[in-house]
Amino acid sequence: MFTASGIAQLREALAGYTSSGIAARLGQAATAAVARNDYRAALRATADRDPLGTLIRLFVCGQTEPVAAVRDALAPLPLSAALTAGLLVEAPDGLRQGLDLEAYGDWWVLADLPADAHPGQPVAHDHVLGVGGASSTLAGATVRRPVGTALDLGTGCGVQALHLSRHAGAVTATDLSRRALWFAATNAALNGLSWELLPGDLTAPVAGRRFDLVVSNPPFVVGPGFSGDDAFTYRDSGRAGDGVCAELAAAAPALLTEGGTMQYLANWAHVAGEDWGDRVAGWFAGTGLDAWVIQREVADPMSYVDLWLTDAGEAADPARKAAWLDWFDAQKIEAVGFGLVTVRRGGAADPVVRVEDLRQQVEGLLGRHVAAWFDRQDWLRVRDAGALLSARYRAADGLQLRQEATIGEEGWAVDRQVLAMPHGLRWTEQTDPLVLALVGACDGEVPLREAIAVLAMAHEVEEAELAEAAVPIVAHLVEREILRPVED
Repeated sequence: MFTASGIAQLREALAGYTSSGIAARLGQAATAAVARNDYRAALRATADRDPLGTLIRLFVCGQTEPVAAVRDALAPLPLSAALTAGLLVEAPDGLRQGLDLEAYGDWWVLADLPADAHPGQPVAHDHVLGVGGASSTLAGATVRRPVGTALDLGTGCGVQALHLSRHAGAVTATDLSRRALWFAATNAALNGLSWELLPGDLTAPVAGRRFDLVVSNPPFVVGPGFSGDDAFTYRDSGRAGDGVCAELAAAAPALLTEGGTMQYLANWAHVAGEDWGDRVAGWFAGTGLDAWVIQREVADPMSYVDLWLTDAGEAADPARKAAWLDWFDAQKIEAVGFGLVTVRRGGAADPVVRVEDLRQQVEGLLGRHVAAWFDRQDWLRVRDAGALLSARYRAADGLQLRQEATIGEEGWAVDRQVLAMPHGLRWTEQTDPLVLALVGACDGEVPLREAIAVLAMAHEVEEAELAEAAVPIVAHLVEREILRPVED
């Protein structure tokens, strides 16, 4: 472990070792190549082994470097302190990294080396991940509005806590792994931050407490409930199936302040004969929470098992793989979905629960869109049918109409019409001519009621019937942001 003085010395040594500092040192082409795991240009650019160059060679390129160069690069931190803490390890021809030290924006993140750093060897069962795909996904999906208190459940090395520190007055982080909490404490100190760190499983360390924002990248992997020597703490919760994700949903009401939000990554089973959306929606029955669950990916069992065995660097073991797949078969699990769960304690008597696919590429950070989705729910909730009909709407900027048609003896016949959002969440909605006419009439100038009256006359339908049919359609299009209310 680093002492307090050792952390201060390491921070001083890393002054130039930031994302922007590394990019400036390497240049645009070499930086882009590093993102593709091509280190040739970076190694050429740092061949003189100045202090920043040596740090890049060590911690970005994974090279073994001469002792004298490393000593200069880490000064004033003594090499003995770096070796004792495990930051460095001795090699026959110098020193190499023993831990992952990433320049993450203006932060530094210490964690265990990834599995591919030790080919052919599985990671330790208490392995602590650094900045990865899942942590980046959650960071980008989190609502970044100022809050008083925030909780990071299962913090690992503290990536989410770093982000929370920018918009939360106080940050609490928990983890079952003592090793993870050591990394989190080190990263907090290294970045000049102070977090409340508590050991324990999921919500147990904060029983009876409430927070304005809760985030979690839990050990969500779907399996038979691996434990002991078969389990990896970062991956396996010990709960069977997707039980840990359902457990977090059930715990949310007791964790959140009024108006508070909880967001976590999750896996859920697609069980034969069951609608996966209905099954996941059942997690929130009776909680009183608004919930939006979006599925971003779906994997078949074979691909899923291969992914997680490889992720941990486990050696090829046909029996272990077969046992996992047999468990999937026994549970009638046909696929596994991955996505984001966002719940909010809004205090409404009629909470909104939406579970849906959102596998298209979205524009910008997902967190901004999540916040706006809940804002639109608030707008809709306080308006009855009369208020919706009295409001004015405008079609989203750039809204597109896409048509599919088949040519026949009498020319082209339109088979399908789709409204498509080219921006934001890039939703598409299959529609019909009357709804198209309604959307086209929403120019922001007249109330919806007046536009419906004109359409009813043009299409020779009863105005009251058209209005009644239009209200849920308009509410859905507002939720999708295809129609946007025009405020007075």
